[in-house]
Amino acid sequence: MLTKKQKNLLLFINKKLRSSGVSPSYEEMKDSLNLKSKSGIHRLISALEERGFIKRLAHKARALEVIKLPETASANDIYNNFSPSVIKGGLDEANDIKENEVPILGDIAAGTPIEAIQNEVTRIPLPDSIENKGEFFGLKVSGDSMIEAGINDGDTVIIKKTNTAENGKIVVALIDDHEAMLKRLRRKGKTIALESANRNYETKIFGPDRVKVQGILVSLYRNFH
Repeated sequence: MLTKKQKNLLLFINKKLRSSGVSPSYEEMKDSLNLKSKSGIHRLISALEERGFIKRLAHKARALEVIKLPETASANDIYNNFSPSVIKGGLDEANDIKENEVPILGDIAAGTPIEAIQNEVTRIPLPDSIENKGEFFGLKVSGDSMIEAGINDGDTVIIKKTNTAENGKIVVALIDDHEAMLKRLRRKGKTIALESANRNYETKIFGPDRVKVQGILVSLYRNFH
């Protein structure tokens, strides 16, 4: 089931591809849904890609391919008569934007000094699928150490602040109160293993007093440019 915004964006992309053979720009998509920023478009595109409705073409910048259309779409929707409506509420309301935005604190990679991820650089909306309870922050992923977990270089991960995590969770771990890493947490006896999701990287083993959990991964944004 798609949300109204997801369906409208999908139909708009499909109409543009059929009429011109070229994917709409992010600016055109933003205007079509009457959104105030492109960050909402990134979120919607990620959701449509995850649900198998669109695919990004790797050989072309920002090129999108429509894989399927929603079963509820009418022929008029799919072809000529789609006219995006002004959607009020949600992220279009200034108050909601402030309430549901997540601060992006910088980049995260193995060996990142914690000081480097404590300064807010921008803000993005909290994904609709996440219950807005607790405190959240975002980090931009630098490197490919977590690609086998579906986390690519350049993605933005959404982290829920917590100092505890279940075994196997992907966490932001603080090492020796200085370095921060995005890794999968494994407790093994009296030691803590921080695993990469890339077979080319070694698992790092620490004593329990050297590792502090800063938060757990709850979502991510895939960046398309």
